Amino acid sequence: MEKTMLRMRMNQSDAHYAGNLVDGAKMLALFGDVATELLIRNDGDEGLFVAYDSVEFKAPVYAGDYIEAYGKITKTGNTSRKMEFVAQKVIAPVTDGKYDSQAKVLAEPEVVCKATGTCVVPKEKQKVGE
Repeated sequence: MEKTMLRMRMNQSDAHYAGNLVDGAKMLALFGDVATELLIRNDGDEGLFVAYDSVEFKAPVYAGDYIEAYGKITKTGNTSRKMEFVAQKVIAPVTDGKYDSQAKVLAEPEVVCKATGTCVVPKEKQKVGE
């Protein structure tokens, strides 16, 4: 099945809470973008996100973190597409360093969010014979 990934740096404008904590909804927005790309690649149409079946926030995300969001289609129905998503932190700012601009590549990516969901592409919008 089709799989895709995007990487994004969380900006100061993404910080919603004290301590530069990023709102968990930002991870869901990333998953929405991943789902859109998956549907375009699979069906030639953006489709519609119908529902999340599950969402688990596993670790905090802060301004300055680099997040990779992965998704894949796990089941294809007549019009529905079941998907799985994972967001992981791959780079983080160094908060106790000599300079404010220091950051580190994490030795192992840290999973910050997991989710499953369903999208729909109406039959008449699906690419045919390509």
